[in-house]
Amino acid sequence: MRDSTRIRAPRPLESYRASMKSTNWPIRIGLWIVNVGVLLVFIPGSFSWSAVAVMFALWYITGGIGVSLCFHRTLTHRSLVLAKPIEYATALFASLALQGGPISWVATHRIHHAHSDKDGDPHDARRGLLWTHVQWLYQPNEARPSLEEKHRYAADLLQDPFMRFLEAQSLWLQVALGIALFAAGGLPWLVWGIFVRLVAVYHITWLVNSASHRFGYRTYVTTDRSTNCWWVGLLAWGEGWHNNHHAFPFSARHGMRWFEFDQTWLVIRILAALHLASAVRLPSETMKQRRLLRA
Repeated sequence: MRDSTRIRAPRPLESYRASMKSTNWPIRIGLWIVNVGVLLVFIPGSFSWSAVAVMFALWYITGGIGVSLCFHRTLTHRSLVLAKPIEYATALFASLALQGGPISWVATHRIHHAHSDKDGDPHDARRGLLWTHVQWLYQPNEARPSLEEKHRYAADLLQDPFMRFLEAQSLWLQVALGIALFAAGGLPWLVWGIFVRLVAVYHITWLVNSASHRFGYRTYVTTDRSTNCWWVGLLAWGEGWHNNHHAFPFSARHGMRWFEFDQTWLVIRILAALHLASAVRLPSETMKQRRLLRA
């Protein structure tokens, strides 16, 4: 994997100006469709308890197992190695979270760590809570990675045909899931399994970028605004222990202290015990002592 901390080469002035003026209309329209689609819950006949169960199951499978375990800790930071069938299955789950394919997601997050809360960070916390939460996705944003930058920062994934497939087909995979849910459970399963679930996973994931760069406490010295936000930690499968993560991006464990509950870390331990995960990386006690934030 190429060094994700390298400084990006300056763009030509014309390209820079174009990116400043560019609004990502596909994402803006897509977010409107998903959020308006949630209103279908008020249509008579759009509720069932089985639909709620499907929503929670897909919420965890796509968000907790897909985004947190696979896209973030496995593919972006290489904090562990999953058995290939598990890696591919969890990457498929993550793609169904509709946050972009693995190449886009990983490249964007690696760029975030290379320039965290500085010029060049796609969701720089200095630009405000709403920007960091969602606006960076669709408003003019000079730090949003270009196609060339996505390929450069995720060159390792670009070599994998399955990851390229997920990158190209993530929207159609969501459509296929919607058709399957409608066929299995009618309108309730479609509304709750697609629209309600996507909105829930979206905002929980975005809270890691927004709330966990603003609210909470800091345990370790970092050069950004990352914080450990307990309620984001509980909602986001352990991702809210964000100051810990920015101090040790390579670590498979984000909740470092006994009270910092890290649900994804428990899953990693189970997978390791089953010999489905290996090369699990953790900081040493010496490393943690060196980075402690002193009063």
